[in-house]
Amino acid sequence: MKRTILLLAVAAVMPALACAKKPVKNQEAASAPEPVVVEEEPEITEECLGQVSLLNEYCKAKQYADAYEPWFEVYTNCPNANKAIYSKGSQILDWKYANAATDAEKKEIAHLAMQMYDKRMKYFGDDPKYPVAYILGQKGVDFFTYFPEDATNREAYGWLKQSIEGMGEASQLSVLVKLVEASTAIFKANPETFADQYINDYQQVSTLLQAIWDNPASKNATAAAQQKEYVDGLFAASGAASCEKMDELYKDYVKTNGMYLEDMLKMMKLFKSVGCTESEVYFAASQAAHKLQPTEESAAGCAKMCAKKEDWDGAIEYYREALSLVEEDAMENQGDYYLAMATIMMDKLHRNADARTFARRAMEANPALSGRCYLLIGLCYAASQPYQAPEYPAAKAAIMNKTVFWAAVDQFQKAKQYPDCADDAAKLIQAYSKYFPTKEDLFDLQSVFGDGYFIVGGWINERTTCRPAK
Repeated sequence: MKRTILLLAVAAVMPALACAKKPVKNQEAASAPEPVVVEEEPEITEECLGQVSLLNEYCKAKQYADAYEPWFEVYTNCPNANKAIYSKGSQILDWKYANAATDAEKKEIAHLAMQMYDKRMKYFGDDPKYPVAYILGQKGVDFFTYFPEDATNREAYGWLKQSIEGMGEASQLSVLVKLVEASTAIFKANPETFADQYINDYQQVSTLLQAIWDNPASKNATAAAQQKEYVDGLFAASGAASCEKMDELYKDYVKTNGMYLEDMLKMMKLFKSVGCTESEVYFAASQAAHKLQPTEESAAGCAKMCAKKEDWDGAIEYYREALSLVEEDAMENQGDYYLAMATIMMDKLHRNADARTFARRAMEANPALSGRCYLLIGLCYAASQPYQAPEYPAAKAAIMNKTVFWAAVDQFQKAKQYPDCADDAAKLIQAYSKYFPTKEDLFDLQSVFGDGYFIVGGWINERTTCRPAK
C-alpha cells in the first residue's frame, strides 16, 4: 500500500518537473502583472466641511491669523473637499508671508504655496472655469512674488507660457504681464540665445492684450489698454528689436487699425521710444493719424516721411504745421522742428538765408540746440559768395568772398563753447581758417580792411575781425 502511494506521488511530480525544464520564451509574459494601485480619494467628513465653512467666515472678515489653523487642517486631511481651500488658501498664505518674522519662515510659506497649486491641479484641475492652465498661471505669478530673486526661472516662465496657450483671451492680465516681465529678464541674461523667443513672447502677449482691449464685452478692456502700454514700454526699453523687425511685427497693424486715432498715436509713441521714427510703419501711422486729427506728432511724422522720400517742400510744410500745433508744455519741441527745417534749407534746398532764419528760431525755442545751430549757420556762411561781378572786379570779388570764412569761423567759435559740439567746431575752425584772406590779400585791399574790422556783405551782413590765413 505504501509503495502504491509513493508511485502516485512521483507520477504527480513528474509533469511539473517536465514543464520546469522547458525554456520560457518570454520571461516578461510569464511573470505576474504588477498590481494596480488605486489611490483612494481623501474622505470628506462633516468635520472637514465644518472647517471649510469656518475658514470661509474668517477670510470674509479678513481674520487670516485665525483662518490658518482650520485651513491647514482641511488642506492636509481633505484637500478635495472644496475649491475654497485653494482660493482662500492663497489669501491666507499671502498674509502669512507678508507677516513672517524671518527669511526661513518666508521660504517655508513660499514652498507651501507652490505645493498648494500642485494639489489644486490634482483635485480640481478639471474645473471648466479654472482648469489646469488657469492654475499654472496663478502659480507662475505667485512664484515671482514669493521668489523675487529668481527672475530668470525657466520653470516658472514655462508655467506662464502653458497658462497663456491654454487660456488665450481668457488669460488673467497679471499672467500676461508677468510673462513679458519674466521673458524680459531671461532675454537680458541671455540676449544672444533668447532674442527670437523674447520677441515671440512679446508679440503673443501684445496681441492678446489688444484683443481684450478691443472686446466691448470685456470688463478688463481699460486695464488691458494700460497694461499693453506697459509691456510695449518694456519691449521698447529692452533693445531686442531693430526697426526692420518692428516693421515686420506691425506691418499689418495700420491697415487693420488705421481708422482709430488712439491706436495710431500709441503706435507712433512706441516706434518713437525705440528710435524708429523713419520706419515705414511709423510713417504710415503718422499719416493715418494726421488724416483723423492733425496733431503736432502726426505732422512731424509726416514731415519725416516726406524727407525720407526727398519731398523737401512737403517736409517743410508739415514741419510748419507741427509748429502751429505745439502745446504750451512742449514748446522746446519747436526747436527740433526749426532745426530740421534749417537743415533741409541748407543741405537740400540751398536756401542759406532761410536756413539761418530757422536756426536762430531754433535757438530761441530751445537754447540747448545752440551749439548745433551755430555750426549750421557757420556752414551756411562758408557756402556763400556774396560778392559777384559785374558789381566787383573778378580779382577783388575773389578776395572779398574769402571774408565769408571769417564770419563762418566766428560761428564755429561760438559753437565750441557747447560741449556737445566742441570737437566738431574745433575741426571746422582748423579747416576753414586756411581759406581766410592772406596777408597779401589784406595788403592789396588795405582800403577795405585797413581798420581791422569788416562787415561781410550780402544776406550775411555780419561784422567780423580781419585776420590772415594761418
